[in-house]
Amino acid sequence: MLLRVVGAVLAGLLLFPVTQAFAAENPVIGPARGNALHVMSFNLRYASDSEPNSWPARRPVMAQLLRREQPTVIGTQEGLYGQLKDIERDLPQHYDWIGVGRAGGSRDEFMAIYYDTRRLEPMEFDHYWLSDTPNVVGSKSWGNNVIRMVTWVRFADSRSGRQFVVVNTHFDHESENSRLRSAELVRDRINAIAPGLPVVLTGDFNAAAQSTPTYDILMSGAGLTDTWPAAAERRTPLYATFHGYRPLVPNGPRIDWILTRGGMTIQAAAINTYASNNQFPSDHLPVQALVTLSPTQP
Repeated sequence: MLLRVVGAVLAGLLLFPVTQAFAAENPVIGPARGNALHVMSFNLRYASDSEPNSWPARRPVMAQLLRREQPTVIGTQEGLYGQLKDIERDLPQHYDWIGVGRAGGSRDEFMAIYYDTRRLEPMEFDHYWLSDTPNVVGSKSWGNNVIRMVTWVRFADSRSGRQFVVVNTHFDHESENSRLRSAELVRDRINAIAPGLPVVLTGDFNAAAQSTPTYDILMSGAGLTDTWPAAAERRTPLYATFHGYRPLVPNGPRIDWILTRGGMTIQAAAINTYASNNQFPSDHLPVQALVTLSPTQP
């Protein structure tokens, strides 16, 4: 174990500045304590056997990262069914997940939500598609060539005694019209399904935070708060959250966000640069937030 830890730290020092290398040794946030929730949003990069950066090469690094951080809830994007089952096996046994393939059943990519069953109990969940017919499985509109969807879960938290809703999505990478219409639909659905409840929205929005209409629609129309600028503490520097296995870009665009509403206190935020032996777990960096629920319902 000592040799593995030393090797991981040395590999990080060779690949990254010192400020990033520490991610190979200690969690950026780690398990949540008290009423705090550790939330992660992570575009997994769909599983492929193509080298370099195949899923077999990335899987052990993904497992190391998730076991080290142990989020309370993880909103994922792009996961394929077999890949999600791999992650389920690699996580501690107290994790479960909810999701459906965007083409229906186990087909195509999922917006799966993993959660810590020791603390969170799903009370209800559903899926909808980012289209003119959101209740039609596999539907698409608005100029996107691939299917886009949302998975959401209402959880009961045994620690705080509160309920809250997690909404997880992946907006289109090509069509701005699709992103705008998707933001409007997500805004409207959040307002409909979670009146009076705290909400956590996770996703790859394929739009830069704080500088795009997509961001503005969600922030103003749904009353959401961006955890990165609002956090009392930022545990890491800012990096572009999509890196494509190329050198990291300091102060680059954040296209992966965690947004909240409903009186949550945002204690900390992070953009995790963990890699092992020069291998990243995905072509995106996971984003993380530590948020606190008050112990009683409003």
